[in-house]
Amino acid sequence: MKYNLKITFLGTGTSQGIPVIASNHPVCKSKNPKDHRLRVSVLLSWGDTNVVIDCGPDFRQQMLREGISTLKAVLFTHEHSDHTAGIDDIRPFYFKQGYINFYAHQRVFESLYKRFSYIFETENKYPGTPTITEFLIQNNKPFSISGKTIIPIEAYHGKLPVLGYRIDDLVYLTDINHMAEAEIAKLKNTKILVVNALYHKPHHSHFNLKQALAFINIIKPEKAYLTHISHLMGFHDEVEEQLPENVFLAYDTLTLKL
Repeated sequence: MKYNLKITFLGTGTSQGIPVIASNHPVCKSKNPKDHRLRVSVLLSWGDTNVVIDCGPDFRQQMLREGISTLKAVLFTHEHSDHTAGIDDIRPFYFKQGYINFYAHQRVFESLYKRFSYIFETENKYPGTPTITEFLIQNNKPFSISGKTIIPIEAYHGKLPVLGYRIDDLVYLTDINHMAEAEIAKLKNTKILVVNALYHKPHHSHFNLKQALAFINIIKPEKAYLTHISHLMGFHDEVEEQLPENVFLAYDTLTLKL
């Protein structure tokens, strides 16, 4: 069978990752590699094209682990550090292949201008600094990368608008806790839904497990994978035993094919 899209989970953890620094929580001490989670990100591959969604502080480690030698684009969900702090590590790709394409809302670019001003300098730019090409996502209009149509999906991270993405029959959402009905319509008939589930108790800007499962029940994908998981969720194997048969905890290095 020929697969049109491969999805690799680069990281499935929260902003602190697992294990958490200085934590004695049992999950942080787990020997199960599925309980070790880098900051949340996913790699999408088709043909000779590689695209990542978000570029957090573990980006270098993730690229080395997966043996990625080319990178077409980075799609950003929002500007928080665990989704953007690794962008300086695009430099080896820039040295090898030239400009890297960044896709984001204007608000996200404005945050990057402040935090990574040296990348966006137009005069007297420091040698060795990467250069990117900006693609502004406006009014959530679909766009194309290497023959694939990417459909932005607007959701909310508390009060902060964030973007998810649909590519073929994959929907990827993270750091959300609600969305409008018009956006939910974009998710219908998807085969694979990836969505965040932080832990069991309520949270002001993330789905907890109960809310994520209710959302999955609305969308009714063939399969759903939970990501952006806290150590407070519990041990991977124990939690997954309690999930519906078509719902799974994602874990770092998990690969899916469509």
